[in-house]
Amino acid sequence: MNLENISKTIKLTTARKAILETFIESSKPLCYEDIKDNLHMDKATFYRNITKFEEEKIIHSFESNDKKRYFEIPKVKHSHFICNVCSKIECIHEKVNVNIEGHQIDNIVIKGICPECLKK
Repeated sequence: MNLENISKTIKLTTARKAILETFIESSKPLCYEDIKDNLHMDKATFYRNITKFEEEKIIHSFESNDKKRYFEIPKVKHSHFICNVCSKIECIHEKVNVNIEGHQIDNIVIKGICPECLKK
């Protein structure tokens, strides 16, 4: 996904471009706290635009163990693993097969203990 494709869907303001460029360049999900120092906008502007991106299915989100909301532009469909001990978030690119009759599944979040925490 790139800005040119997105601009066909919604109007790209300066704030929207800044947010989207950050997520396009990222290889992992990000929360507001991860990027707030790199963006020159207040929290309300960030979340107002994120809401629009989610409505347009440009950005997907999920909640972590610490109740923070993480966002990403889905470059390829994948699931996420959240460690219950250290709260580390990992993208899982192996296919996770879950079928529920009559439902469309867009995102799967798996919680457990990561290999580093299992060693402790």
